[in-house]
Amino acid sequence: MNTKNLFLGLLLLGSAGFVNAQTTQTDSASNTAAVNQTGNPAIDGLKKQIETNPKDTEALAKLATAYQEASDWTNAVDTWKKISVLLPDWAPSYYSQAYAYQSAKDDANAKIAYEKYIATVKPEEVEQNKKNLAYAYFYLAFSEQKSDPNKAKEHIAKSIQYDPSNQDAVKLNQVLNS
Repeated sequence: MNTKNLFLGLLLLGSAGFVNAQTTQTDSASNTAAVNQTGNPAIDGLKKQIETNPKDTEALAKLATAYQEASDWTNAVDTWKKISVLLPDWAPSYYSQAYAYQSAKDDANAKIAYEKYIATVKPEEVEQNKKNLAYAYFYLAFSEQKSDPNKAKEHIAKSIQYDPSNQDAVKLNQVLNS
């Protein structure tokens, strides 16, 4: 239970830059190369810690967050995926994968990860995940507005249900339903 609370704390720390990821262009290949060339003591230390215990989900979450902070989206995704394998029912790892994919401008995989996140949130966890659920549904609605307008309308309705104050979702709802 404490591990999940730690992950949620780490997720909140890592999500501080999430809004920025929606508008910031990223070249993941050059960022990955820059991180690997210069070295990052925090990342290096966590990698060594994980070498001794590859199933240390706490260290993996810290490493994934460190990669995100360094804008190393490829390694962030890979690390969040490792956590998802170890903790397949832990929804925040899928949300974090989606965030990293979206930051790397990999919209197809971001969409898949947001869908997995939505499917993995347990009913008793909905209340604490409302903002993230709202964004995940918003992202799906936005990505499907041209290819499947009816599905997009369903998603945007869910987004607004979870966060009626999100003006971007309200605007998209107006566009979809006009």
